[in-house]
Amino acid sequence: MPQLSRYGAIGQASPTFSVSKGYTFIELLVVAAIIVILASAVMPLAKVTAQRNREAELRRSLREMRTAIDRFKDAADLGIIGSLDLKVGSENYPADLQQLVDGVTAANDATGRKLKFLRRVPIDPMLHSAEWGLRSYQDKPDSTRWGGQNVFDVYTTFGGTALDGTKYKDW
Repeated sequence: MPQLSRYGAIGQASPTFSVSKGYTFIELLVVAAIIVILASAVMPLAKVTAQRNREAELRRSLREMRTAIDRFKDAADLGIIGSLDLKVGSENYPADLQQLVDGVTAANDATGRKLKFLRRVPIDPMLHSAEWGLRSYQDKPDSTRWGGQNVFDVYTTFGGTALDGTKYKDW
């Protein structure tokens, strides 16, 4: 009779072991660690992308309002806007942003037609508000307070720094 060992009879081939199906705990831990590392690399990119999108929206909103201010000024300089809608000492700039939305009466037009320059005051994407910093023609360029005479320029009041290192309020 052959001697038996732990693996079967001595001199005989060892029996085949069945391979377990499924993943070991270590394999699951390694996969989870890889997923965490990849997710931690993606999160900063997502934040930068969101900030870049807000900055693009801010640039668009500022351009829209500044274009409306310029169109108002050009119309006033050409005499297209009635004199009753222009404040004395306004240098032919709008009195406020709402005047660009509400419109002004066209000069020499008996129908009372209104010239509108903005559909609405855009929302500041940084502050989620329709409140903007305003500068009048008479204000100093670095002034943080609006003189109230007219609207010569607009800027965001958000105090942050852009991705390119500039201050948002300087845009």
